[in-house]
Amino acid sequence: MTGASRGLGRHAAEHLLRHHPDRHLLVLNRRPGLAAELAAGTGNRNVSEITCDLASFADVRRAAAEVDRPLSGFLGNAGLQMQSTRETTADGVEATFGVNVLAYHLLLNLLLPNFAAPARIVVVGSDVHDSAHNSMGLIPPPRWTSPHELARPADGGGKEGRRAYATSKLGVLYLVHALARRLPEGVDAYTYNPGLVPGTGLARDANPVARAVFAGVGRLLRATPVATGPEEAGRLLAEAMAGPRPGPSGSYVDRGEVVRSSAESYDERREEELWAAADELCGITGAERRTA
Repeated sequence: MTGASRGLGRHAAEHLLRHHPDRHLLVLNRRPGLAAELAAGTGNRNVSEITCDLASFADVRRAAAEVDRPLSGFLGNAGLQMQSTRETTADGVEATFGVNVLAYHLLLNLLLPNFAAPARIVVVGSDVHDSAHNSMGLIPPPRWTSPHELARPADGGGKEGRRAYATSKLGVLYLVHALARRLPEGVDAYTYNPGLVPGTGLARDANPVARAVFAGVGRLLRATPVATGPEEAGRLLAEAMAGPRPGPSGSYVDRGEVVRSSAESYDERREEELWAAADELCGITGAERRTA
């Protein structure tokens, strides 16, 4: 699991440890010590960790090489929402696209030989991938272009940083659809939408004014059916991973229910273009592809 240190991801990890104690949880995290925190907080020591920085292809490769056990599941929750499109990963890729899309493409391809059916892959998406979604003007709609263009940093301010986030979540859907077509029988892949979850710290890289706006809107929405609290969102995410099979592989799971994602998110040409470009951008070699 990635993204288990805070917010809904922390609640999901704790739920898995409390309610599925027979399953070993392996967390990938930038800082050491998370496994010990989770074990102490839940009383379940069936958890271990590998340090991994998703903003570095080299570190993703090192972490994947340290996974030495069969896997029955993968939960990709870590993600970025940046203030701009100027920030880059260690490999010079625009940070939001690099972490939210390319890092998962690389990590999942490297881990594929470890999956033993029945197995389940869940990557967290967002309803902001849909241009018709009403995000109260806080998140501009996605703007899909070529993957190589999306990977290039650009001189874009806060609005474009948030647009890059929405676009990356559209990319997650494309990635999961392409992956589902390639997985062996018994290994399923899903995109999970937790809905609006105020208080997760997703906007922590925004400027103070933007953070205040997000926080204010979040406080207003917490008491309405529009929003889901981090604890409940984490529970639903954990059950998408470890509960009954949600539906056919490739499905979009919205807070526990399989629904259709946006019309734009079903585009096999874009999906295959992204898959090929991600191979190139991540530097996936023939040997790595053969082991997958």
